[in-house]
Amino acid sequence: MTTLSLPRRAPAPRDAPGRPARARRHGRPVYWLYLVPGAVLFVAVIVVPFVMNVYYSFTRWPGIGDPRWTGLDNYTRLLADETFWTSFRNSVAMVVAMVVVPTLIGLLLAAVLFDYLGKRFGPRVASVLRATYYLPQVLPVAVAGILWSWILNPQTGALNVLLREAGLDRLALNWLGDTSTALPSVMTVMIWVQVGYPVVIFMAALQRVDPELYEAAELDGAGWFRRFRAITLPQIRPETFVVTLTCTIAALKVFGPIYVLTRGGPENSTNVPSYFAYQSFFPKSQVGYGAAIATVLTLVVVVVALVFIRLQAASERREG
Repeated sequence: MTTLSLPRRAPAPRDAPGRPARARRHGRPVYWLYLVPGAVLFVAVIVVPFVMNVYYSFTRWPGIGDPRWTGLDNYTRLLADETFWTSFRNSVAMVVAMVVVPTLIGLLLAAVLFDYLGKRFGPRVASVLRATYYLPQVLPVAVAGILWSWILNPQTGALNVLLREAGLDRLALNWLGDTSTALPSVMTVMIWVQVGYPVVIFMAALQRVDPELYEAAELDGAGWFRRFRAITLPQIRPETFVVTLTCTIAALKVFGPIYVLTRGGPENSTNVPSYFAYQSFFPKSQVGYGAAIATVLTLVVVVVALVFIRLQAASERREG
């Protein structure tokens, strides 16, 4: 009797443990499911309010009743509004106070803490000083504003009291109440608030730089400044772009310190676009006009961010 042997079927491939059935059928995991909660929040918190704001910018609406469509009237009014242009000029001053000066000071402080104090006195001393510089970033805006309002008070403020005690009565000014000193005073406060952020970022960046580069340069006779220029600056360029971009965006949309310190005064000398939009939204009940200011500010922030991203990409291509 002849026995027929049937061909064996190949065993079915085992499914990877924990892999969803639908993902196995289509041949790839459904990673996009994990993006759904973030996408929903992004649409609800960012996209919908922005679209509503753009719509209101084309209307005249006091905040109650039905908005009345006015087309480009709010934007035409903006172009002729001297306060609007003054607020953007003040934003340039805020960029200097929150980006240019803190970045330069923070870069220098980080290099000194990492390359000198950290090696001479130990990393613990450098960490304590780093935390001290970062402390103003941790303080709430209201607390920092009240503190500086007390320091700069023209009558009982600590600064003017010290100047009078030193016989410098002429230098005891109304720092936040005079149009000639209000903006420089706010800029000084913002430098104090902002300088700790680049210090922390740059010190973290310096820790990833290969120490053999510094040792080789030191053996070749390169001084501290030459090592800083030839090694430190090129190596931490990505972090420099990050600090510059984030600080620029923060400077363009700064609101809290202006609200606490000066309320945009005196005579709009410290007014900025975000506070100007707030004034139009709430005290003046000109929601459409405030929405137009906010829309223009948003476009400026987006353009600035795109420019920085393009510059960073071009810099990386040159290095690659």
